[in-house]
Amino acid sequence: MTQTVFFNFNLFNGEDEEVKPNSYLLVDDDTGKIIKVGSNTLPKADQMVDLAGQYVIPGLINCHTHIIMDPQTPDGDSSANVVEATVRAVKHLHELLKSGVTYIRECGSTYDIDIALNNLIKRGELTNVPEILPSGRPYSMTGGHGDMPNFGHLVDSPDEMRKAVRQGIKKGARTIKVMATGGVMTENDFMDDPQLSESEINAAVEEAHHKGFTVAAHAEGNPGIMNAIRAGVDSIEHGFYVNDEEIELMLKKGTYLTPTIVGAWAFIAYAPGKIPEWEMAKIASAWKDLRQNITHAKNAGVPITLGTDAGTPFNDFKMTPQELPLLVEQGFTNFEALQTSRNSAKLMKIDDKYGSLAAGKFADFLVLKKNPLAEITAVTQVDKAVYKKGKKAY
Repeated sequence: MTQTVFFNFNLFNGEDEEVKPNSYLLVDDDTGKIIKVGSNTLPKADQMVDLAGQYVIPGLINCHTHIIMDPQTPDGDSSANVVEATVRAVKHLHELLKSGVTYIRECGSTYDIDIALNNLIKRGELTNVPEILPSGRPYSMTGGHGDMPNFGHLVDSPDEMRKAVRQGIKKGARTIKVMATGGVMTENDFMDDPQLSESEINAAVEEAHHKGFTVAAHAEGNPGIMNAIRAGVDSIEHGFYVNDEEIELMLKKGTYLTPTIVGAWAFIAYAPGKIPEWEMAKIASAWKDLRQNITHAKNAGVPITLGTDAGTPFNDFKMTPQELPLLVEQGFTNFEALQTSRNSAKLMKIDDKYGSLAAGKFADFLVLKKNPLAEITAVTQVDKAVYKKGKKAY
């Protein structure tokens, strides 16, 4: 067994609202796990890596991606065949890691591509990419958000949902994505259209929870958000129109909220004139409301996660760090914004090994030039160093 000590850096460990100067991480080279975190007097090690007074933070955990989508198209290029989509997904995984994302939860993949790639990662045949919590194809009603070729499981009753989720888990899904409302990228529905019913979503929740897995609900408006919370989902994705009654129930149930602010921002910043008018009109009308509502939910105590909906129009796979300054712009403190990544680890049930830097956890970390607790834009540094399990990836 060989060991490496990383030293001479300022540490934000992901848990404490402080930066600890002159810190070190002692890492087991074989397992990639941290043996010890400390400061000042260095332990003996086989290799010494001087980080030259920079800032170390945990790798980012993005709990809402679509690696099979093409963000340069209005619909994510949903018609791509399995080969095209797989090649694209691998490219996007590399881009995510280079941006500082060391673990993702995929929230819907055509052809169950994320499941196949996760198997390759576990076998060591696909390297230098983030790890994946795969969902496979999402679950939608016929004609609903997600009813696209090779994408959604189409279900129209609790029994159909139950069987489809069982099939998804059999294939390798380790989180379940359900469509509780309409959305931005489908022409014939709207954010406040309820889609899957409470009883249909509850069937998915029962099957996933029996296996210890979680359920994420695409839910942008009402009453679909409430249907999903009542059904027992673990996270509301987007939640643009979340209201006080729903916030109260989320607090009782421990439901997480993944706002995907950067996905909406990308529409506003880059999409005008390049996507259909009906698509632009939906997000433009929601832009002001969604920022106020998300901040209101945070202030009430709802745990907010880091997720970007990467793959949607102009929302590319290098933009995860941009979510944090956007959260700060709407009222989050720098620490609260950084905590969204750790909340993602908790939601994904991987926080015993990821999301913070402590003994026994994996040495997934970023090296930044500036202090993100003082300047949140430090996380957007393009040439940051990225370490995965103690090995430099970028």
